[in-house]
Amino acid sequence: MIDENVQREIINHRSLRHPNIVRFKEVILTPTHLAIVMEYAYGGELFERICNAGRFSENEARFFFQQLISGVSYCHAMANFKSSCCSQSSVLHSQPKSTVGTPAYIAPEVLLKKEYDGKIADVWSCGVTLYVMLVGAYPFEDPEGPRNFRKTIQRILSVQYSIPDYVHISPECQHLISGIFVADPAKRITIPEIRNHEWFLKNLPADLMEENTTNKPYEEPDQPMQSNDEIMRIIEEATIPVAGARSFNQYLTGSLDIDDDMEDDLESDPDLDIDSSGEIVYAM
Repeated sequence: MIDENVQREIINHRSLRHPNIVRFKEVILTPTHLAIVMEYAYGGELFERICNAGRFSENEARFFFQQLISGVSYCHAMANFKSSCCSQSSVLHSQPKSTVGTPAYIAPEVLLKKEYDGKIADVWSCGVTLYVMLVGAYPFEDPEGPRNFRKTIQRILSVQYSIPDYVHISPECQHLISGIFVADPAKRITIPEIRNHEWFLKNLPADLMEENTTNKPYEEPDQPMQSNDEIMRIIEEATIPVAGARSFNQYLTGSLDIDDDMEDDLESDPDLDIDSSGEIVYAM
């Protein structure tokens, strides 16, 4: 469904110029889809690399986490949108009130459908990515039922996680993780505090060290790209209904509607529905 949110996210992504963020190239319209052409990331998805490796060493996890935090910090500095981070995808929103995503990465305050600070919620998501790199599993999945998404949500709300005995990480790394996985957003560590944490600063690449010192986000030089006018023209053309097209609702397989008192209702609410992919969508 092409609406103002799609338009806004495309325009926002077009403005991003950072070495740790996949660059926008152009928008094209096919007979059936509005397609976004992105920079080719030859290294593949982080999630795929984790799956192939099983899990990363602490030094390797730190290397990728430093890049992740640098990119997220840059997005926050842009102040135009909220970025939702996970190792598989990135979803941009201008108004942090509705949610689309995988439960494993979502902060408690977002699951509770309360108004929230997107920057602080991003810290939680980044922490999940760090944990997955170090452990090779999601922090809040039920070991006895990893595909039970209701259990995952319950464990997120109660911040129920642990570091397995077979995973040996430094006390400094454990300290950082414990500062990230805090249910109260007001007490959670912030991105600037992460960037000054002793574990994060160890073996920090020179370009990121300079970024930390100057407190100015690095931006790559401008490159020729589609104009905003051209993008808007293509998006407008994409909104014209195609004869015989199925309605958007026909593609939806299920949604999860969570009330503010979700802790009490998760098991009893017959309207809760999560499909096998674990994707949840909140319609506000």
